[in-house]
Amino acid sequence: MDWRSVKFDWNRARAFLVTAEEGSLSAAARALGMAQPTVGRQVDGLERELGVVLFERVGRGLTLTPSGLDLLEHVRDMGEAAGRVSLAALGQAQALEGTICISASETYATALLPPIIARLRRQEPGIEVEIVVANHASDLRRREADIAIRNFRPTEPDLIARKIGDADAVLYATPDYVARIGNPTRPEDLQRADFIALDHGGMMLKGLNRLGLGLTPANFPLVTESYLVMWELVRQGAAIGILDAHIGDADPAVTRVLPDLEPLVFPIWLVAHRELTTSRRIRMVYDFLARELARS
Repeated sequence: MDWRSVKFDWNRARAFLVTAEEGSLSAAARALGMAQPTVGRQVDGLERELGVVLFERVGRGLTLTPSGLDLLEHVRDMGEAAGRVSLAALGQAQALEGTICISASETYATALLPPIIARLRRQEPGIEVEIVVANHASDLRRREADIAIRNFRPTEPDLIARKIGDADAVLYATPDYVARIGNPTRPEDLQRADFIALDHGGMMLKGLNRLGLGLTPANFPLVTESYLVMWELVRQGAAIGILDAHIGDADPAVTRVLPDLEPLVFPIWLVAHRELTTSRRIRMVYDFLARELARS
């Protein structure tokens, strides 16, 4: 290979890739942890190096040019290769000191992780912890996190997972709200109740109807993707919500709705990239989280 023919800066190519994927210079700057003018200068520099126009400026937005579209797939391949190099290098790290990034949903990040991370820090003060709060699955292959707590088993062959156990999801409301809907005793009694949905896809509706509730979309006048917002709505007596029983039972402001109703059962998985398991630090934290979560 004629290395002299490669006349562009990878950092500039990375700025182009992230800008194209994020859709704007401001979003790319946030993703890269850089100032927006710096990202803009790097993209402009790449255009000068390559002698092509990569973006068209339309108002405040950016649109890829045909040349930009042609180059995007090649630069994306470079980004994935760079990620693999970073993963492989991190996997060889044997020092315990350093940063670990853990991804978890709002519920787990708020209710389960803090005491566990406090114990981890007391045991290994050289480990710095970043907690990424995401109700969607963080992409471990793209280094959005080192370890993730999920409620489903991953299917990607380059990820490893350990099942921690199963959790019961239970219906909760305030005692006053339960009284307002007539102190229901049977599943069909909840057809006159309001519920809080956690998505627009009807997953909660389908899950509860499998338990015989016979609900319709009209029973879900409140929708939020935030578990914390959902739970505060429940605590304010706005409607019925659903939460891990381990967490919900600990809140004195609420009570179980139909305590004898069969819970929705979902698994808890601890997930990491396969290459990261050769890192002493990540292996230690992975095993520590597995033990502590199993006790929670």
